[in-house]
Amino acid sequence: MAGSVATAIPALAVFASDKGPGDAERGSIMAQAGTILARHGVRIICLADETLDAIPLITSARAAGGEVLIVADAGFQAPAALSEVPVERIDDPEERIRRVGELAQAFVGLPGSLASAAALYRTWVRTGAGASGKPVVLLNHHRAFEAMRGMVTDVLSHSVDHSDRIVVFTDSVDDLWNKVAWALNVAS
Repeated sequence: MAGSVATAIPALAVFASDKGPGDAERGSIMAQAGTILARHGVRIICLADETLDAIPLITSARAAGGEVLIVADAGFQAPAALSEVPVERIDDPEERIRRVGELAQAFVGLPGSLASAAALYRTWVRTGAGASGKPVVLLNHHRAFEAMRGMVTDVLSHSVDHSDRIVVFTDSVDDLWNKVAWALNVAS
């Protein structure tokens, strides 16, 4: 179409889990986040290391017309409900992490297990995403990332220029897209 401007679909690596002890609302939060992100045309990338713990996120995003990619090991078997979701299989764990970091323009951490928070950190740091200015947005629902907020305020803010633009916090699912859009706009 003449005169139209093509806009790229933002790709977000989203880390979440509804496994283990903790907030019983995590599945609901994932479902809300998946719907919100899909409605804004985001491509969601999920890392599956042995298991996939973000099923509510993926199913709600797809129900809302969103695009999802799972990056997993060679032996990963998607649940029947996700059989139509594309899976990129990479056997080497470091290569999987590198691929997620390469595909993502930004990273999103939803309240979840320690394993999902560790996967987010590992991916963001090992791929050099933080050093290159790729933002991470953390949903601090029920203070899930409060320790990280304190660290960013007390440590990162003194050693990294514009740390408030690289690590962004929100306390509500409804505000998640606003923070992601702001972080992506600032990063570009």
